Amino acid sequence: MNEELTSRDAQWRADLRAALSAAQRTAIPRAKMPELSAEYRITCNEEVQQGLSREQAMTEATRCLDCPDPGCVKGCPVSINIPAFIKNIQRGAVDDAARVLKLTSALPAVCGRVCPQERQCESRCIYHKMKKEPVAIGWLERFAADNGGKDGLARPADISHKKINGIKIAVVGSGPAGLSFAGAMCALGYEVTVFEALHQIGGVLKYGIPEFRLPNTIVDDEIEALRRAGVTFHTDVVIGKTLGYDDMLAQGFRGIFVASGAGLPRFMGIPGENLNGIMSSNEYLTRVNLMGAGTPGHATPVLRGKRVAVVGGGNTAMDSVRTALRMGAEHAFIIYRRSEAEMPARAEEVHHARQEGVEFLTLHNPVEYKGDEHGRVTSVLLQRMELGEPDASGRRSPVPVEGDVVELPVDEVIVSVGVSPNPLVPDNIDGIEVSKRGTIVVNDDLQSSIPMLFAGGDIVRGGATVILAMGDGRHAAQRMHEWLKSAE
Repeated sequence: MNEELTSRDAQWRADLRAALSAAQRTAIPRAKMPELSAEYRITCNEEVQQGLSREQAMTEATRCLDCPDPGCVKGCPVSINIPAFIKNIQRGAVDDAARVLKLTSALPAVCGRVCPQERQCESRCIYHKMKKEPVAIGWLERFAADNGGKDGLARPADISHKKINGIKIAVVGSGPAGLSFAGAMCALGYEVTVFEALHQIGGVLKYGIPEFRLPNTIVDDEIEALRRAGVTFHTDVVIGKTLGYDDMLAQGFRGIFVASGAGLPRFMGIPGENLNGIMSSNEYLTRVNLMGAGTPGHATPVLRGKRVAVVGGGNTAMDSVRTALRMGAEHAFIIYRRSEAEMPARAEEVHHARQEGVEFLTLHNPVEYKGDEHGRVTSVLLQRMELGEPDASGRRSPVPVEGDVVELPVDEVIVSVGVSPNPLVPDNIDGIEVSKRGTIVVNDDLQSSIPMLFAGGDIVRGGATVILAMGDGRHAAQRMHEWLKSAE
């Protein structure tokens, strides 16, 4: 199939070059994504971005200059053949575009929505050298994934035609790393079983990302495609508790991929942090996203603050503050110790939050929480900051402005200052090497100190993006495959 697509793609490129000059293509403005109005969307969980129309997608696809050495592919952690899928969209062959995506990505509809393309594939687009906006690769990926392959043609690498080799592989965790690994190993002919500790498949895609950014139906469709391809899923299985490492060996698994994520929230350790009304973003988003808190028919409780402060500047912080608005907050604040320019959140998430009425208190850092006689948080003391010299990450370090502390009345605080790796799996497997940060130590092949056990995603990285976790899953699958073949 790869050879056929390469040959056909070469002919399409030649035809398209003749049909449309580079000068014409560079004059076409970047597509504008249709969105729900801010006034309406904060009243519901409907997806904010509505997706490109077919006409918009085909027009945007013509902007691709078909570079001989496409930097966009080098910027993609899963090495999608970006020019190929875009040119298929341009000629109206959306099923073929979806098929190209599925050759290397198990979750293209997810990635088209949540991956930071502006820092990855789109950051390498040649348009930057022309001082123009890059091709909207992420939006085109979403369009192809949503509209192509509805007849099943876009299943991962045509897994249904692969010969099953009878070798059993276990996957711990059903987040992006685990799902990517499962799809790749299934495509190579292995019998893959995914074990998920929670009651739904999807990991952080389900509990960590709100539906207004990533609808559950999209995640479910991607999971169903893997299930049709042959992947088996089991929920409510806590590896290390309900099922141990020795149990998996006894069941005949010859390879294990640990993708248990980084679900252990961090706090700042400041006075008053144990007051009622202060919680981690993990808890807050899990209650709302996975457990249906606040929606009819669900008994899961959740606090509905009127003045909600979210501490942090990443995507999870933006998800939390925007969720708080949808849960009835009248005033919602982002508290971040650096300036907005240093925020790790995606620019479009910051833009959407600002549109929806979020107030940004940048260059402020919580130093203490105050509460009432009932132990309920009533305010947060904020130390004003200024930027000093760059730290190890290259960002300018925030330093306190002496004597400049302000008090902000709040009745709910959501702390989103990072996560640590889930310790359950490493703590229950003897002989596995773990770093000081609690991450599983792996080599360049993502193989741990136990040869049959590979690991990837946040349990190795300590916190990263969906697409980097997917890249780990794909890489680990290829390396485990090579290791198993060498052991025969």
